[in-house]
Amino acid sequence: MIPVARRKTLAALAAGAAALAIALPAAAQQKAGEPLKIGYVYVSPIGDAGWTYQHDVGRKEMEKALGAKVTTKFIESVPEGADAERVIRELAQSGHNLIFTTSFGYMNPTIKVAQTFPKVHFNHATGYKTAKNVGTYNARFYEGRYLAGIVAGRMTKTNVAGYVAAFPIPEVVMGINAFARGMRSVHPKAEVKVVWVNSWYDPGREREAADTLISQGSDVVTHHTDSTAAVQAAEAKKVYAIAYHSDMSKYGPNAHLTAVTHNWGEYYTRTAQAALDGKWKMESPWMGIKENVIRMAPFNKAVPQDVQDLVKKTEADIKAGKFHPFTGPVKDNEGKERLAAGKTLDDGTLNKMDYYVEGVQGKLPK
Repeated sequence: MIPVARRKTLAALAAGAAALAIALPAAAQQKAGEPLKIGYVYVSPIGDAGWTYQHDVGRKEMEKALGAKVTTKFIESVPEGADAERVIRELAQSGHNLIFTTSFGYMNPTIKVAQTFPKVHFNHATGYKTAKNVGTYNARFYEGRYLAGIVAGRMTKTNVAGYVAAFPIPEVVMGINAFARGMRSVHPKAEVKVVWVNSWYDPGREREAADTLISQGSDVVTHHTDSTAAVQAAEAKKVYAIAYHSDMSKYGPNAHLTAVTHNWGEYYTRTAQAALDGKWKMESPWMGIKENVIRMAPFNKAVPQDVQDLVKKTEADIKAGKFHPFTGPVKDNEGKERLAAGKTLDDGTLNKMDYYVEGVQGKLPK
């Protein structure tokens, strides 16, 4: 008979072994010569335009660049919250050694799952929480938004642009403010109206928001949401639109002036290659025009050449570091100075932006 103390020791060892088996990262299961298994979690359907579509384009670019060295799996339309945690965990348990979670609301689930799989590499888009095995990545969307604002400011006849917005987080607020500043750089009396839909992807609510903005006098609409609804609304109502994430011109051939597009392929390829080489490290790149992550889509023929030239010059100045969309003076829409003339908002302050600038109507939801 095994003594009680001995049985307890064996039980503890067995429990420890079981826990280790559960906690062992998928990376430890990869054998030499096997392809790196990479997982992607998407918040909306891939479709043929929008936020998720652009990430999937990047995934395919990475696959093409790395060939047989990688295999990928994606899961689309995953709600933020408990479902996200379950999906991320299943990817890690099934041997995916590198996992990209591509929506802000996946931040906490990613951190939680990463604690159980310490040698799996996780990269979370647009968040701010990191860990030894969790990096973040983001794009300087505000750079493209400022350029889009220039176009809107020169094309509006009513002096009002409409903005369909998802959630009142700094990333979205930053884009609204940059757009307004771009408009006012060429049209000092321009105004921006905002309707919040509290969803990243809800075509019905996005369409209703765009229709509301148009009924309130907006003759240019843009959006920080995932679908093509705002562009379609503009086409139907015979006003202009500036798309986001993707070139959406086929959904509004007359309305679509240009788009702020996001291009993730180089980042995904570089990160996957680092994992293959055993050189993955926690990092938090914030990439923009300079890194070719933010690009403007081709212009509609309705946009005058001098406007196109101004946008391209400003884009070049941003790329060269000669211009920043948030160079002072910056005032909020209640007249309070937020930044003195000649100064530039630093990244830390930008990522905490919680006010509307001059030219944006209304109050920011809390």
